[in-house]
Amino acid sequence: MTTSTIETPMHEQVRTFVGAPRKMLIGGQWVAASSDKTFPTYNPATGDVLAHVAEGTKPDVDRAVSAAHKAFENGPWRKLKASERGRLIWKLADLLESHLEEFAQLESLDNGKPVGVARAADVPLAIDLFRYMAGWATKIEGNTIPISVPYTPDAQYLAYTLREPVGVVAQIIP
Repeated sequence: MTTSTIETPMHEQVRTFVGAPRKMLIGGQWVAASSDKTFPTYNPATGDVLAHVAEGTKPDVDRAVSAAHKAFENGPWRKLKASERGRLIWKLADLLESHLEEFAQLESLDNGKPVGVARAADVPLAIDLFRYMAGWATKIEGNTIPISVPYTPDAQYLAYTLREPVGVVAQIIP
C-alpha cells in the first residue's frame, strides 16, 4: 500500500509567528523570561526546531499571578454583565473561526497531526466549545432553599448560593 502526502503551504502569519522568539504574556505585555533563557520547541513530524520559547521561572510565575490577580480585582471582566461576557466569548469563537486555517496549521505544527485533521476537527471543536460556554455565561446561577429555624417557628427564611469567580490560579499545562 502506498500513501501520498500533500504539503499545505504555510500561511504567512503562521510563518511569521513561528519565526520569532516566543515571549510570555504577563500583565498585557509580551515579555522575555526573567532569566532571558529560551528553549526550543520541535516540529514532531520532522524534528526540526519550530521556535524558541521563553523559559519561564518561578519569579515569572509569581509575576504572572500578581498581574492576573491585579486584573481580576481591578479589571473590567468582573464588572461585566453575564450577557456581555457571553458576547465576548462568542466573539472569541468568531475570531478563531475567521483564522481557522492559521490555527489548524499551528496545531498541526505543534503536535504533528495532519493539518486536515486539525482543520476538520480540532479547531472547529474549539470554536463550538467557546460558543457553548458563551451560552452558559447567563445560565450559571445558585439555589434558593427555604429553611426553618427552631427558635422562630413562624418565620420564613431563605438560604441561597451565589456563584462567584474563585480568583487567580497558576497552572502548568502542555
